[in-house]
Amino acid sequence: MIDTILAAVPVYGLWIVTVTTFLSCLALPVPASLVMLTAGAFVAAGDLPALWTGLLAWIGAVAGDQAGFALGRGGGRLLVRLSQGGKAASLMARARELSDRYGGPSVFLSRWLLSPLGPYMNFVTGAAGMAWPRFAVWGLAGEAVWVAIYIGLGFAFAGQIAAVATLAADFSGTLAAGAVTLGLGLWLRAALKADRGLRK
Repeated sequence: MIDTILAAVPVYGLWIVTVTTFLSCLALPVPASLVMLTAGAFVAAGDLPALWTGLLAWIGAVAGDQAGFALGRGGGRLLVRLSQGGKAASLMARARELSDRYGGPSVFLSRWLLSPLGPYMNFVTGAAGMAWPRFAVWGLAGEAVWVAIYIGLGFAFAGQIAAVATLAADFSGTLAAGAVTLGLGLWLRAALKADRGLRK
C-alpha cells in the first residue's frame, strides 16, 4: 500500500499530500510523513510547487485535526469504548493525561514531536471539552512545524528519502513510546502512594 501511495505522489501530487495528511490525523494507517518527505523531494526537483505543497499539506492536517476534535466532542464515550485494549488504548490514555496536565502545549507537541499521539490527542481533547479556539490555535502552530520539518527534510535530502524516513520514524516512535512509559510510571507511582495512604 505504501508503494502505491508513493507512486501516486508524482501523478496526483498535491491531492495525495492533502488527503494523506488529513487521514493520518484521524488515526488511519497512512504514511503521511513519508508522503511529505517524498513531496519535498519532488519540490527540490522542481516537479511540485513549494508553496502549494506546504500549504495543502498543512490544510489537510488541520482539517484532519478539526474532524478528530469534532468526533471526540460528539462521541467521547463511544471513542473510549472503541479503543479498549491494545496500542490504541495506551495511546488514548497517554493523550488524555497530557491533555489534562498540559492542555495547549501538549496539543502543539503532539502535532510534530510526539506525532503518534496526535490523532488520539484530537479525540481526547474534543471528548474532554477543551475550548475549540485553544485547540485550534495550538494545533495550527503544531501542524505548521510538522509540515515544515518533513517537507524541508525531503527537500534537503532528496537523494536519501528512505534513510531519512526510517530515521524520522524511529525517532518519533521512540519519543512516543517514552512518553507512554513515563505516563504509566507516573500513574503507577500515584496509585502506589494512594494505596499506602489508604493503608495508613
